[in-house]
Amino acid sequence: MTSSPETPLDGVVGAEPATHDGHGNHHHHQHHHRFHHTGGRLRHILRPDGRRVHVAGSPEESNHLRKTLSIAEKDDFDIVIHGSPEHIDALRHTHQSHSEQRQRLKEKHPEIAEEFERVIRELDELSRELHMVSSHAVQLDASFSKYGYSAHLRTKDSPTSSSATSMHSDSDMFDKEAWDAERNLGTTMRFYRKPIVRQYFHKGLLWRAREAQEVASYELFIDLFYVGIIAITGDTAAEHPTGESLLRFAITFIMGWKFWSDISLLISWFDCDDILRRCSVLFILICLLGFTTNMASAFEHTYTPLVAFYLAARLFVASSLLWYACTIPMVRASMIGNAIIIILPAALWIGSIHVEEPGRQALIWPALALDTFGSSLMILVQRPQVWGSHFPRAVAWAKSKFEFFPGANIEHRIERTGAFVTLVFGSCVLGLLYQSAVEFGINAFFGKAVMGLIQAFTYNWIYFEIDSFNLHTHAIRRSVWSALIWFSVHLPFIMSFVLSASALAVLVRAHDSPDSPLDSLYETFIPRSEEHIGPGLRWFYCGGTGIALLCMAVLAHTHVHKTIPNQRLLKSKRLLARIFVAIIIICLPLAHLNSLDLVGTVTGLLAFVLVVELVGASCAGENVLWDAKCKRNRANYEAQCAVRKEELEKSAREGTVVNVEEIARREGGEKGVVGTV
Repeated sequence: MTSSPETPLDGVVGAEPATHDGHGNHHHHQHHHRFHHTGGRLRHILRPDGRRVHVAGSPEESNHLRKTLSIAEKDDFDIVIHGSPEHIDALRHTHQSHSEQRQRLKEKHPEIAEEFERVIRELDELSRELHMVSSHAVQLDASFSKYGYSAHLRTKDSPTSSSATSMHSDSDMFDKEAWDAERNLGTTMRFYRKPIVRQYFHKGLLWRAREAQEVASYELFIDLFYVGIIAITGDTAAEHPTGESLLRFAITFIMGWKFWSDISLLISWFDCDDILRRCSVLFILICLLGFTTNMASAFEHTYTPLVAFYLAARLFVASSLLWYACTIPMVRASMIGNAIIIILPAALWIGSIHVEEPGRQALIWPALALDTFGSSLMILVQRPQVWGSHFPRAVAWAKSKFEFFPGANIEHRIERTGAFVTLVFGSCVLGLLYQSAVEFGINAFFGKAVMGLIQAFTYNWIYFEIDSFNLHTHAIRRSVWSALIWFSVHLPFIMSFVLSASALAVLVRAHDSPDSPLDSLYETFIPRSEEHIGPGLRWFYCGGTGIALLCMAVLAHTHVHKTIPNQRLLKSKRLLARIFVAIIIICLPLAHLNSLDLVGTVTGLLAFVLVVELVGASCAGENVLWDAKCKRNRANYEAQCAVRKEELEKSAREGTVVNVEEIARREGGEKGVVGTV
């Protein structure tokens, strides 16, 4: 009589030799090792003579294991490093011993051994399938069926490759012919494809489509186009640095910002990669171009066409949302609500055309507030649990109406915003460029340009590397409020930085400081050089720089960073220093410095902030300049090649070396699986 063996969760590495007790019973001592999930490596090996071998992943782990195990196991063990000759030798000898024992069992009990191996193979296949894909007949409490979706949960674990193995191959899962055939297939672009929601919220969970969202080429085109436009708005304000210019700059900048945010939102919400989507984006860009051509004299002669192009783009977005409401019933309520929020301020914009200044401002700013914060209000309406603890009826109504609502893809939104900020930093550096007309042009003009470049590079360093380093939870993932703050603060951050950079470009060309001869500039730059710097330009430059630094402090505060033991300065103290420096920069115009001293002082203060961040984030007792344990003399490199599992097993048994050149010549390129060299 035979019985099916149990399939253990932990695999058996080796079995100790059988021993006899005084009653003649046989005892087999088995040692189990622990696996990680798919692709885990062996932690222990039991030699045929009963000696245990522990496998360490690195020399540091080997030393730690030796200290720990010397107390528990005395000296009856060996420690080898994964991939070392000792490790391979132990595996080879243990494998050979088990193979010989298996052969003896086959010779002694051939039928039982064959049946036993067949059952084990089937159990392994079933266990692998259960681990990879598990379908649970769990009925959700949501009514997915009314929208044509399955109402069952299904979880799937994608296999991950282990970095511990030298090469990975699975002849059962890799079909070379099918892979080559699929690789040669192409796709076509249709004029219209039914849109699908990329991700949506339901019952407090974010449900995502399987398709990964990548940044499309036309999205980068939009960023480049828009960055050029906002530079024009900043240059126009810096030419006449007055309060009225600042007011007009804020209005036109916020209106232009809505073009970019509307396009980003539509792309992030819906997947409809077709010709019609690109034509829609092109129409919005045409409206943006028409809007830009009417910015300079908008408040004298061209206000009507400015608003007309703006409303054309906004109402087109509203009509798109209503179309999505018809084609995707699941998010219909949310789309109608967002469309209404766009249509309501349109009435104020139309009314502002028929009102003269200064009464026009009473209609412009409420319309701008609705356009800017309307989407945030809609997010709060769709999430009544955030605000509705004292309004149960409102909560019940919101939950019934907004059972499903789309959500922005977090990774895509972060990547798009980061790319846009990078382009803003880079484009503002263009204003620092001037042309010299002398052989040796190292003077005050060049010094101010260099310091302006240092300022832009410092902002980029702090935003992307310091505030995003050791990030535990991004503001978007942290909570609704932190996400709304992160979204909203980017507008004043970019707006103030653009204004500051435009004013800095004028300061660089100014010849009000020593060692700045006017004739050293190229002839086209001489008329653009200022002899005296007015207070308005100083306030534009210092106010924009300080407010941008304050906004960066707020953005950093919305994130949750990892805790570092023995840190010299905590995050709160470093941000407090950043706020103090920002206040000092904002007040610098009161000192009445010339352009060279002003730019130099601001550069020094920003450099101080950078040093505080770098030194304060380090640990006490460590060398700030150099890490002696960085191990930069080691690196792992990978190459792709198609190699069968049988070849690797044969090479491991015989102790031969796989001929990589032969494999590459046989396959003719990067195909198959990954091999780590």
